[in-house]
Amino acid sequence: MQILKNNQKNPRDVVIVNAVRTPLCRARKGSFKSLPPSTLLAAALNGCIQAHGTVSKDNKKSSPMLISPSDVQDLCIGNVLSPASGAAALRMAQLSAGFPSSVPMYVINRQCSSGLQAVANIANAISRGDIDIGIGAGVESMSSHPMNKIPAPDVDWDVMNACGEAMDCLIPMGMTSENVSKKFGLNRNDLDRFAAKSHEKASRARAEGKFRAEIVPVGDVCEDDGIRPGTTVEALSKLRPVFDPENGSTTAGNSSQMTDGAAAVLLMSREEAMRRKLPIMGVWRSYAVKGVPPRIMGIGPAVAIPAALQKAGLSTDDVNVYEINEAFASQASWCVEELGLKEERVNPNGGAIALGHPLGCTGARQIATILHEMERSGKRFGVVSMCIGTGMGAAAVLELETPISSL
Repeated sequence: MQILKNNQKNPRDVVIVNAVRTPLCRARKGSFKSLPPSTLLAAALNGCIQAHGTVSKDNKKSSPMLISPSDVQDLCIGNVLSPASGAAALRMAQLSAGFPSSVPMYVINRQCSSGLQAVANIANAISRGDIDIGIGAGVESMSSHPMNKIPAPDVDWDVMNACGEAMDCLIPMGMTSENVSKKFGLNRNDLDRFAAKSHEKASRARAEGKFRAEIVPVGDVCEDDGIRPGTTVEALSKLRPVFDPENGSTTAGNSSQMTDGAAAVLLMSREEAMRRKLPIMGVWRSYAVKGVPPRIMGIGPAVAIPAALQKAGLSTDDVNVYEINEAFASQASWCVEELGLKEERVNPNGGAIALGHPLGCTGARQIATILHEMERSGKRFGVVSMCIGTGMGAAAVLELETPISSL
């Protein structure tokens, strides 16, 4: 267990030098509806090796660059929905973005936590001493590869039908939200209020320019397009439940949006960042992933967050800001209440209900959002977490580097 309250710094700390994302745009309707995942990933990869605010709208590399692309020793990309050829497409994206063939890469799929798992894998490789510099990233185009096109699992159905929990892995995500609502007696009005608040916070953050530092443009697109200013509880209350029309509480309005986007995080050992005299945004402190029953997969953060905090030697009260993925208002709000978190510390700039949830991208996107928020506000500890389809939760603890300066 790490004890972090003394602000200890170690040369082998895993540090984050940069974290960026593309705009998040509505699947099939938004600005990226015709773009493949490779285009989104290339923009994010280019952005994360450049100093803040130096990426041009045509994504051409502009100085100053933090590092050369050839300095990266491994790339791990989270992606969920692409077909088997997706690994080749993302390798092509890497090469077209100027990262040479000498830089290896691989793709990982832990469903909704894929982007976070990609960063964790790179962090672990640095911690072990296998590499000194790496990029963890995530990308999803839910326009190119929609969820309703996912083929059925290739399993022995006679065996699986005899195992109820195995079959629960096939429950639609929206029905798992209804299961959470019913099991814990959640109120539809509370869920709509949670959703309206997400849009309110995101709308305010965008108006105040809070997302600018974390966003790298893709062509002329430089803002998220799913945020709906002026969303009200009254308007949301008129939407019919999607998965249980008669008795349900989960609607299109209090669920995450299907979205296209990419994000990338540049990590190093502290000693490597110091040797290069690079600014450090934050320190990777711990990571945990835990399993939960598939039929109520949304409770995952309530299990994973305590596990990650225990590894870091922290309590929930020690954390100043949480980014908890709003897959559904049901599960996100329940996790906040179950953990006893102060609402003002959770998703201060809105969450996936307003911003969207591009599955493979989300975890890396949350890191970009939370680190820039911590940097602005001076908040020391942050936690990123999400539920995971088929019944899991993941969480990571980050610490702000203080002071923010070149070392």
